[in-house]
Amino acid sequence: MKILAIETSTPASSVAIGEDNDLVAMTLRVDSKGHVGFLVSAIDYCFSQAGWKPKDIDVVVVDVGPGPFTGLRAGVSTAQAVAAAVGAHVVTVGSLTTLALRAATGRRRIWPIVDVRRGEVATAPYRPVPGGVVRDGATELVKCEDFRNLLDADSEETLVVGDVPALPDGMMRGLSRVKIGRPRYPAADVLLEIGYLKARQEEFASTEEVRPLYLREPDAQINWREFREEGLWPS
Repeated sequence: MKILAIETSTPASSVAIGEDNDLVAMTLRVDSKGHVGFLVSAIDYCFSQAGWKPKDIDVVVVDVGPGPFTGLRAGVSTAQAVAAAVGAHVVTVGSLTTLALRAATGRRRIWPIVDVRRGEVATAPYRPVPGGVVRDGATELVKCEDFRNLLDADSEETLVVGDVPALPDGMMRGLSRVKIGRPRYPAADVLLEIGYLKARQEEFASTEEVRPLYLREPDAQINWREFREEGLWPS
């Protein structure tokens, strides 16, 4: 099974290809505004390293978020286009799950976070289990100060991973049961690993119905509504 993995849910865009559960090639770039320009050249690079052609791909795995709007749209659109062009299956994976799986060490409960701007982070608790992680609560969009409250209320020892530098300075100070760890960003090689397991179980998504998980409406949509309410744009 030949797999293409596309990760654009954070400023760190990455692309990986693999055969079954084995990584064949990968490339990564950190640029919060460069997702679109990166993807095509990254896919071409990985194919050239492996000697593959697009028609060789059996499965396309894509991170659907949560994350900022621009990156998610770029990744999902590219995955849909590639899958439709070559007739590949699509597998969707969440950014928080990807972060938690890479961080799964020891016994600590894992709180991955993704910075979604406007002083908010997306998060969910995960529990390490043999061979992976399981989500242990709801996915939420919270203000940074409310995230501290979530950690403070958690009676277990916890590990926070993801975009911790996006939190206000000193916000984690005084939380005795909390440890900060890695990774900062989700990456396509982990996405590949999860995607392979889901593909083996035939957990495929319809190409046309794949949608990014934003957790809130895009700013542009909110602005259009305000224009209409003020009578400045026709309904």
